[in-house]
Amino acid sequence: MRFQQLIVMAVTLFALALPALAQNPPAPPPVGAPASFADLADRLLPAVVNISTTQKVKPQRGMQFGLPEMPQFPPGSPFEDFFRDFFERMPQDRDNEPARPRKATSLGSGFVIDSTGLIVTNNHVIADADEIKVILHDDTELSAELVGRDPKMDLALLRVKPNKPLVAVPWGDSDAARVGDWVLAIGNPFGLGGTVTAGIISARARDINAGPYDDFLQTDASINRGNSGGPMFNTRGEVIGINTAIFSPSGGSIGIGFAIPAASAKTVIAQLQKFGKIKRGWLGVRIQGVNQEIADSLGLRGQPRGALVAEVTPKGPAVGRLEAGDIILKFNGYDINQMRELPRTVADTEIGREVDVTVWRKGREQNVRIKVGQLDDEQEQASAAPERGGKGGKDRSDAKTPRVLGMQLAPLNAQLRQRFEIPRELNGVAVVGVDGASLAAELGIRTGDVIVQVAQAEVQEPAEVEQAIAQARRDGRKSVLLLLSRGGETRFVPLKIDEK
Repeated sequence: MRFQQLIVMAVTLFALALPALAQNPPAPPPVGAPASFADLADRLLPAVVNISTTQKVKPQRGMQFGLPEMPQFPPGSPFEDFFRDFFERMPQDRDNEPARPRKATSLGSGFVIDSTGLIVTNNHVIADADEIKVILHDDTELSAELVGRDPKMDLALLRVKPNKPLVAVPWGDSDAARVGDWVLAIGNPFGLGGTVTAGIISARARDINAGPYDDFLQTDASINRGNSGGPMFNTRGEVIGINTAIFSPSGGSIGIGFAIPAASAKTVIAQLQKFGKIKRGWLGVRIQGVNQEIADSLGLRGQPRGALVAEVTPKGPAVGRLEAGDIILKFNGYDINQMRELPRTVADTEIGREVDVTVWRKGREQNVRIKVGQLDDEQEQASAAPERGGKGGKDRSDAKTPRVLGMQLAPLNAQLRQRFEIPRELNGVAVVGVDGASLAAELGIRTGDVIVQVAQAEVQEPAEVEQAIAQARRDGRKSVLLLLSRGGETRFVPLKIDEK
């Protein structure tokens, strides 16, 4: 009887606890590291190859004896004649024959994407190579030919002619990879042969200033010299990245490695396979980032976002559609939250396609349609306007010229155009002096710059600059936006308004 009462009590307590369990379900057990990566490594290692390159380097006179090349001296130095005579009298080699070119070699990694012999690697692994060799996992050595390369993305595609089908690996979805996911890196560090390291994805969308399309995956898996061009795998054995760079003061791995995402790489590789070169979309604008001061100056509320158009390239696709001062908020349906997102988005757009572009112009959103052009090697599809560095400094200028926010201004005339090499067709107000302690100097404004616009209004007289700044104060603006020109290039500078 007592046992039955205990059963009834237990059932009652469980029934009472059900609502609480439904609201607060027990946490799943923690997931640890896989028991082993051995099976995955066995399957993937045969698809990873070692790449060695040879480059002929013409030696300097005397280098074949381990001697340094001739030192450089100022013109007219008596030591110049002495060392020239010494190097000319020195025999060219032991047989008095001309010095022979020596061979410089380098090592890297790659992986097979097609069993017929297509291999992906980094461009810097094979750059300037006279001969490329591929060593397979079974030590078979094959000569490789270059199908195509893309220096801007640091990718290259090679082809070998094997006697039998090679083991190939598939591309994975790098966009689905999350920070904390396990990854495997396989490569040939220090020429040791196929080596496997494991780690996690430490971060996504890293910009390390390696090129205009930086969007790296960061990992703590050990990546060392010789791993370049090797694959980064997810736990399903799919390539989600190409190991490309490391951050290290010593040159060895300290747990900060970077890989090109597969989402970016496979598009490039497909074009290299089809055309032998890259065809990228081109917008024809120079852009810069949008910070809080620029957003306030243009009346863009909320979190700073978008890409600010600093200049529209003449005869480019954006002529008549975009103008300096526009903030591009959306391109072809993609939100542009940061400036660096625009170049990648434009580059991946089909050439000749008309796309919708949403811009912030004169205090409101506007939509325009632009036909995307093709980027040539000499062009930049949506490049960052160069930052201006250095101190402003003072200039020996007429003290009667007005001073505005630490800048001494003067109307453009023939003397100033000649002095600062300002083209005749450029109109604006010349900066003829900058107070070294001013905010203008901190922002890189220098003597010789030309103020083309203030608050998106063109100016040609110093008085117009003063009036525009005074109007910005009356409108309650915290800063005023200047469009500056220097050396044929333009950029916007948001300058805080000093009430004093």
